[in-house]
Amino acid sequence: MLSQQEQLRYSRQTMLSQIGEQGQMLLQQAKVLIVGIGGLGNPVSMYLTAAGIGKLFLVDGDNIELTNLQRQVLFNEDDIGINKADSAAEKLTKQNPDVDIEVIDEMFDQELANYYIPNVDVVIDCTDNIQTRYLLNQACIDHKTPLIVGAATGFDGQQMVIDPRDNNSACYQCLFPESERAPANNCQTVGIVGPVLAIIGGMQALQTIKLLTKNKVTLSQLNLFDGLANQWQQFTIKKQQSCKVCSK
Repeated sequence: MLSQQEQLRYSRQTMLSQIGEQGQMLLQQAKVLIVGIGGLGNPVSMYLTAAGIGKLFLVDGDNIELTNLQRQVLFNEDDIGINKADSAAEKLTKQNPDVDIEVIDEMFDQELANYYIPNVDVVIDCTDNIQTRYLLNQACIDHKTPLIVGAATGFDGQQMVIDPRDNNSACYQCLFPESERAPANNCQTVGIVGPVLAIIGGMQALQTIKLLTKNKVTLSQLNLFDGLANQWQQFTIKKQQSCKVCSK
């Protein structure tokens, strides 16, 4: 049962028939791993903290720089030089003290993947590093943990949900096989308009909430956002029988 204070805090969320008090309790029991607390990780962590996720694991080995402030809205000039996950955790705890936040202030690697991914309900890929994307994809397939992928550069963004518990779900390598060299562009190489990250990060948070509250989430669908044209396009990604990750 929700306390009186929790009923009030989450009232605009629980009044939705698709969530209700039962859905809120599912969120409070959930553990979510966010890898990358930059342009995407900022809005994702803010919305999930506000929604009342039970435990958030924040992973990032980078420190805050002046160039981050144009788009990483959790941070300000006083935070420059501080680890991103540490700074985010401090601010998010003030936003919602009921959420348990654990900081992993180092770069994500295989050892961390094997330790954390089997113990969470959802992994959210907010990285801008293609090798980390492949690592997350492989580890989530191995441990049958849902993975919510997001990426954005320039005026464009993309988002996709991968759920290895569903045998028909395509994975990231079905879309971008490692052998064919997936696009490695990121904010540092091509730039980014900040609000695009809010849109894609908001989508990642929304998909997470839907998944955790047992609402329908469309798998194997690549959602592409064109910020200049204000248009979304959806493409169905088929699971590739030749995929070395999800079709083994």
